[in-house]
Amino acid sequence: MKRREANNSFGKSIVTFLLFSIIIMGVSAYFVFDQKLIGFAFLGLGVLNLIILKIVKISLNSIYPDIIFGAIDNGILVFAAVLGGVYAGVAGAVIGGAAGNTITDGIGGLFEGYIAEHQRKFEINNLRTTMSTMLGKMAGCLFGAGIAFVFVWIISLI
Repeated sequence: MKRREANNSFGKSIVTFLLFSIIIMGVSAYFVFDQKLIGFAFLGLGVLNLIILKIVKISLNSIYPDIIFGAIDNGILVFAAVLGGVYAGVAGAVIGGAAGNTITDGIGGLFEGYIAEHQRKFEINNLRTTMSTMLGKMAGCLFGAGIAFVFVWIISLI
């Protein structure tokens, strides 16, 4: 019985992931050339992600480490890619993104692990499932990128 539930959960997670990914790609494509709105679009997608979490009955406490990981990961990644793009064009953006992603995964993992350990110490349930880990990391990535894009836009105004 448990094996069937796990497979069903994995299947629901894949469907949720695919549908949400299509929405993210559509919104990104629509706002790709609108620098002043792309950050707010990503923040809106982050809010949509939180609504999905509520619908599938996943508490924010249980995914807090994933959200922090994603926010650090994508927040810093955006700056690394933009910086690489400004100084070396498309190749610089790709290299900046790849190097930045590697570094931010490590930084995000440090904080994610620390928070997960802290939650266990205080007996906060952070047992992860396929759905909670996927949606938690996606939420963090959307919020991190959204905030970074808003900052990049504000900096461009100066």
